[in-house]
Amino acid sequence: MEPENFQELFHRLESEVSKVIVGHDDVIRKVLIAFFAGGHVLLEGVPGLGKTLLVKSLSRVLGMSFKRIQFTPDLMPSDIVGTQVLAESDGRREFQFKKGPIFAHVVLADEINRATPKTQSAVLEAMEEKQVTVFGESYPLESPFMVLATQNPIELEGTYPLPEAQLDRFFFKLLVAPPSPVELKEILQRTTGAEDAEVSRVLSDDDSRLVGGMKQLLRQVLIAPPIEDYVVRLVHATQPGLNNGNPTASPVKQYLRFGSSPRGAQSVILGAKGNALAEGRVHVSYEDVGKVVYPALRHRIILNFQAEAENVNADQILSELVKQVART
Repeated sequence: MEPENFQELFHRLESEVSKVIVGHDDVIRKVLIAFFAGGHVLLEGVPGLGKTLLVKSLSRVLGMSFKRIQFTPDLMPSDIVGTQVLAESDGRREFQFKKGPIFAHVVLADEINRATPKTQSAVLEAMEEKQVTVFGESYPLESPFMVLATQNPIELEGTYPLPEAQLDRFFFKLLVAPPSPVELKEILQRTTGAEDAEVSRVLSDDDSRLVGGMKQLLRQVLIAPPIEDYVVRLVHATQPGLNNGNPTASPVKQYLRFGSSPRGAQSVILGAKGNALAEGRVHVSYEDVGKVVYPALRHRIILNFQAEAENVNADQILSELVKQVART
C-alpha cells in the first residue's frame, strides 16, 4: 500500500464517522490511529456525549464484527470471556466452550469502571495477548481485535478505578468534552429531525488484507534519531525516582507516585507515525509527537495524594514536562 492510499482511505473513514458524531474530530482521528497501530482506547466523559455511538459507528464503517458489553457491578468474568457448558452430542455429554462477547473484531466495554476490579481484569489478557484462557485452555481472538472502553469520571457514584496494569494496556486515553453551543445545535438538528444520519461501510469483508497492509505501512514510517531521543527523554522524565538533579523533576517529584512504563513511549512513537501518515507524510515530526503525548501518557502517570488534594491533573503535569524537556 502507498502512503497516498492510506491517507485517502483514512480520510474517508473520518468523514463517514463524522456524519453522526459532531464536534469530536480529534477523538475520531485518535481512535482510528490507535486501530491501525493495533492498540486499544479508553474514552472518558460524562454520560450522554456520544461515546457509545462513536464506537458503534467506527465498527460499521470498518465493516468489522461488533459486540457490546455493558459493565455493571454484578457482571462476572465468564459473562465476558465465555465458559464451558454441558452439551449432548451423539448420545454423549461433554463440555463445550461457549464464546463470550469478547470474541469480535471491535468490542465496546461500556462503562468499564462500573464493574468490580475482578471483572475489569477479565479483559486484561485479551487486550495484551489477543487470547483468553478458560479452564486452562487458550482460545485466540478475532484479528484485528480492538477494545474501546468507555468510563465515567471517577468522581461519579458507583465507579471503581481501573487497576494501573489494565490502564497501561490502553494505547490512548481520550477525554470526550461536552459540546459547544454551536455543536449542540448541530446535534439537535441531526437527531430530532424526520431522518437520522447513518454511516455506510467503507471497508468490506474482503478488505481484511487491506487493513493488514495499512497496519504494516504505519510501522514503516520513518522517525529520525533526534525525535526518538526526544520521546525517550520525555517519557524518562515522568519517573519520580530517576530525576535527581534534573530540572524537569520538580512537578514529577511533587505530584507523581509512578511514571510511564515503556508502553507509553511505544504508544507515543506509533501514534506519531499514524498521525504523520494521516497527514500524508512518511516521516515523523516533533509536531506529530506533540499531538499524541497527552492521550498516550495521561493514564500512565499515577498521581499522588498531594496532586489530588491540589486538583492537579495529569495533563497539567505533562504540559510542564513538554515545556521543560528540550527537543535537541
